[in-house]
Amino acid sequence: MAKTPKTKSKSSGAGGDNGVPDNAIIEEHFDTALSTRYLAYALSTITQRALPDVRDGLKPVHRRILYAMRQLKLNPENSHKKSARIVGDVMGQYHPHGDASIYDALVKLSQSFATRYPLVDGQGNFGNIDGDSPAAMRYTEAKMTAAGVALLAGLDEDAVDFIPTYNEEDDEPQVLPAGFPNLLANGSQGIAVGMATSIPPHNAAELCNAALHLIKTPNARVETLMNYVLGPDLPTGGIIVETPESMLETYKAGKGGFKVRARWHVEDTGRGQYQIIITEIPYQVQKSRLIEKLAEIIELKKSPGLADVRDESAEDIRIVLEPRSKNIDAALLMESLFKISELESRTSLNMNVLDDTRTPRVMDLREVIQSWLNHRREVLLRRSGQRLSKIADRLEILDGYMIAFLNMDEVIRIIRFEDHPKQDLMKAFGLTERQADAILNMRLRALNKLQELEIKGEHDKLSAERDELDKLVSTESLQWDAIADQVREVRDIYGPKTELGRRRTTFELAPDIDVDLSTAFITKEPITVVMSEKGWIRALKGKMDDVSGVKFKEGDKLAFAVPAETTDKIIVFATNGKFYTLGADKLPGGRGNGEPIRLLVDMENDHSPIGMFVHDPERELIVASSDGYGFRVSEKEIIASTRGGRKTLNVKGDSEALRVIQTKGEKIAVIGENRKILVFDVEDLPVMTRGKGVRLQKYKDGGLSDITTFKSEEGLTFLDTSARRKDVPDWNLLVGKRAQAGRMAPRGFSRKSSFDPSRGL
Repeated sequence: MAKTPKTKSKSSGAGGDNGVPDNAIIEEHFDTALSTRYLAYALSTITQRALPDVRDGLKPVHRRILYAMRQLKLNPENSHKKSARIVGDVMGQYHPHGDASIYDALVKLSQSFATRYPLVDGQGNFGNIDGDSPAAMRYTEAKMTAAGVALLAGLDEDAVDFIPTYNEEDDEPQVLPAGFPNLLANGSQGIAVGMATSIPPHNAAELCNAALHLIKTPNARVETLMNYVLGPDLPTGGIIVETPESMLETYKAGKGGFKVRARWHVEDTGRGQYQIIITEIPYQVQKSRLIEKLAEIIELKKSPGLADVRDESAEDIRIVLEPRSKNIDAALLMESLFKISELESRTSLNMNVLDDTRTPRVMDLREVIQSWLNHRREVLLRRSGQRLSKIADRLEILDGYMIAFLNMDEVIRIIRFEDHPKQDLMKAFGLTERQADAILNMRLRALNKLQELEIKGEHDKLSAERDELDKLVSTESLQWDAIADQVREVRDIYGPKTELGRRRTTFELAPDIDVDLSTAFITKEPITVVMSEKGWIRALKGKMDDVSGVKFKEGDKLAFAVPAETTDKIIVFATNGKFYTLGADKLPGGRGNGEPIRLLVDMENDHSPIGMFVHDPERELIVASSDGYGFRVSEKEIIASTRGGRKTLNVKGDSEALRVIQTKGEKIAVIGENRKILVFDVEDLPVMTRGKGVRLQKYKDGGLSDITTFKSEEGLTFLDTSARRKDVPDWNLLVGKRAQAGRMAPRGFSRKSSFDPSRGL
């Protein structure tokens, strides 16, 4: 057995700090080395690049961009700065990756069509919904928005932990304080190693209402939270066509998706004409690509009802669709386009995020909101703790000042006459070293009465604040009250009455319209399809009960006449065992003699049609060959998608397909060329989709002549040569097992050994 390959590594230098000599060779199995290194890469991708943190909803690159902009003081009230400056600071100090990736992330944070609540206010060309690229970073400028500032609020107040940067020259926040519900409000997209995340944007005011309910009712279920969070609220608007039950299952599982449709309306252009105006398109669909695809649909005639598409967009989207005819129903046309274009797309939801322990997992709606609230509580406690520490420091100084004012004369004496005033002050009044230093550093002008009153007022104010904070830190209910107040402030800023906060995406149930694109835009009219014995086919207008007056070429006559409508599919069954499908609207008109069937389908010259009927997918047929084999088949299985037809009944040699009939009863009757009749149950004949079938009747000479089905209570009948229907007497005597020889036909039976010489279905 071959040994597993091993890797060898040799270090160099003066010495290492891991106890291994510098010139040591470390042996390691190749699979172990590969797996450990790949695992490290996978974990790095998951935690440092692809998945957002559930607390602030940011990936490291976005967090570093916002932190760098804060360091540059790019607040909303300040002026913009070059994007190149921001990208340079991020790359040089915090994010040691390519400037292109950093700039792409910065651009996305500013695009109103990609980010529901932009965190960056861009100035210049930052791309558009057509998919055009932004200008180079040296031409654009940026600063933070109010939402971006809210994510950073409290960063200087020990709200979160800081970690060393990649070169350990500085520190960066591990997570932001997140005063804004960014994860669900702006969503996130990312692909890691073996896992991915996909979270669409939501409405911030709805998230705040759900958070307030969760604060009030900690055990609230996802069903209850869905009363507040109606669903995604996408930057580009659109209409979500999902049932409430489906959306609930998606949010409970943390995985699923939503169908999003473009928003449209009909615009009257006069004289009965109209055009369709699209004002909103699905999320993450490029407008230019959408229009290209619609133009391609017109060129390839995939939607016969669409005549033209134009882009009349300016700042707002306006795509114009022109129908081919004013008689085409607009809703039907749009349903057809939803099926074959990006006017309808699927937005997925996979809430796979890093929790507060930096562990990736899929969360449901309640867990995501609760994680944000828990983070806000931790931020509140840490900020309160730091504030208490600062108050304690200041009160210590103020206490020293107040002692000095109460003993002003003695303090002045000690400072003026003692050799070591600091130690003497500490000893005389029990002061701390900081208090003594503060007193010694006081200016003479601060010894007036007014300054004393100010110090007492500040002391009282800070003491009251300290008591409030002590009460807050020790009482959980007060903490949640404070968080609820913060959430209400966010809700008021991004409320439904504000331009940024109003809901853009609405919800509807998909209309119950079953669109068959092959017939959707065909004018429905009655016709009569006729075929001659020599295979000439045509469609006559109207339904004709009497076709005796229809003329054919000399030496030709009627073989089939089928009443139909222009939206029907006409099925032709041939002696080669194939079913051919023809669109009734595409058949030649009634003028003249029509066209040969072989110009419409690829039928061999030595085969001919033996059946023609209108397709009904609910029916069941029986096919039989001349050598006495056959089976049952559903009409759903016989539709042919090509001119070559659909092979169903296998025939070989001199055998040919003989008959196709509809199953109309529970009994089958067959008659051979030897004039013997056999009756057996329909259930004895198997259902197949293709094949030779099973034996129907046994013959010594000849083969099958005809087959029919009937109901027992109605009895077996046949047509005589005068087209009069007659009953077969004592048909029960003809009953046997399938594949038997049968009994001779009774006297008076058709000389053609046929139950129905008209050969109709």
